[in-house]
Amino acid sequence: MKRFKKTAFIDSAVPRRKTPVTQRVCFTLRVRPERMAEYRERHAAVWPDMLRALAQTGWTNYSLFLAPDGLLVGYLETEDFDAARARMADTEVNARWQAEMAPFFEGTDGAAADDSFNVLTEVFNLETQLAALSAQGEGAGK
Repeated sequence: MKRFKKTAFIDSAVPRRKTPVTQRVCFTLRVRPERMAEYRERHAAVWPDMLRALAQTGWTNYSLFLAPDGLLVGYLETEDFDAARARMADTEVNARWQAEMAPFFEGTDGAAADDSFNVLTEVFNLETQLAALSAQGEGAGK
């Protein structure tokens, strides 16, 4: 296990976001065990048109994480998730991508992953709490 050196907390060292993001979105899906290797391969080289469409429709800092049991966790940041999803749904490349990806997932009954994922509720965000702490003058807390 890698050990990290202890350092003093310096507020000025906390990275600040340069672009406005109003929503952080995390969602889950389940990839079929027998399709996990191919799912990884497909996402190692996503179509350039799909990458551009995601960026142009407001999906930023988008990542997917796949657990050994097939649990897929997605994370993205966007100004308006519903609007970003709607814009993406209107693209031809997304229709093709979703049709190709649908068989990879369990529990979707063949529906597009975009229409089937379970969006999670955010319960903690470091940046938000640090900003609140800073606004309080750092005097509050333990």
